[in-house]
Amino acid sequence: MKNAGQAPIVNAMSVDVEDHFHVSALAAVAPRHRWDEFAPRVVDNTLRLLDIFAAADTKATFFILGWVAARHVDLVRRIAAGGHEIASHGFHHELVYDLSPEKFREDVHRAKTLLEDQSGVAVRGYRAPSFSITARNFWAFDVLIETGHGYDASIFPVVHDRYGVPGAPRHLHVIPRSEGRIDEVPPATVRLAGVNFPIAGGGYFRLFPYGWTAWGFRRLNDGDRRPGVFYLHPWEIDPDQPRLPVSGLSRLRHYGNLQHTEQRLQRLLREFRFAPIRDLIASNTWPETAVHYDELAQ
Repeated sequence: MKNAGQAPIVNAMSVDVEDHFHVSALAAVAPRHRWDEFAPRVVDNTLRLLDIFAAADTKATFFILGWVAARHVDLVRRIAAGGHEIASHGFHHELVYDLSPEKFREDVHRAKTLLEDQSGVAVRGYRAPSFSITARNFWAFDVLIETGHGYDASIFPVVHDRYGVPGAPRHLHVIPRSEGRIDEVPPATVRLAGVNFPIAGGGYFRLFPYGWTAWGFRRLNDGDRRPGVFYLHPWEIDPDQPRLPVSGLSRLRHYGNLQHTEQRLQRLLREFRFAPIRDLIASNTWPETAVHYDELAQ
């Protein structure tokens, strides 16, 4: 139930702009050296998302993969022209915990420079492929600060077999480092019986009933009076995408309920308010929380 006299909470909408064959779980059957062999579907799917957002009068943050931007310059410009925030998803969609600091620096610098050149705006935000900043590689924050990023959106405070920092804060916070500071904007979760459960989008949005996401965002907005960060990928509104030969678990995670995503997204946009992550950071009125992540790794 909404609190009388209080303004509705504005959440953050975000899109990880990558094609269906970029997904980390498909790397064995779609390695990077073969990416140019696949017919691209990311442009049409992203343009469809832009139409959906325009119909709902919603602006979003687009974390764009540099590999996509290098091949589809007009797409980046159309996203920026629509008033959406341009942010970075790195260049090659490599898992950060599999990279050295030097390779990571090269990847994010290349992506940031390209996106800024194409869009004409400063790129402040970064989200790691598959949320791959974990306790194994908190040094990534230092690299992001050094390369001029103002916020990160990679820390998922949940337990998962591929990512997650369960002890991290669930809401926007500051990460102080020796070279400066960076804001952290985690995907949305709800806390039940001392455990964080994801409601942020992606596969959770497709595979769980719509009511789970809606209930979670109402709990955040009306109960906790906090915003949540939602995310999805352009390929998630594309039920006609080619099916690649992967394991049963990966097939479920990647292809499950693709036919429902667009309709569910339109409903979510009707029932809740969303804006880019930059607006969430700019309007944050809660006490600033500083978190020393090296302590979480101990």
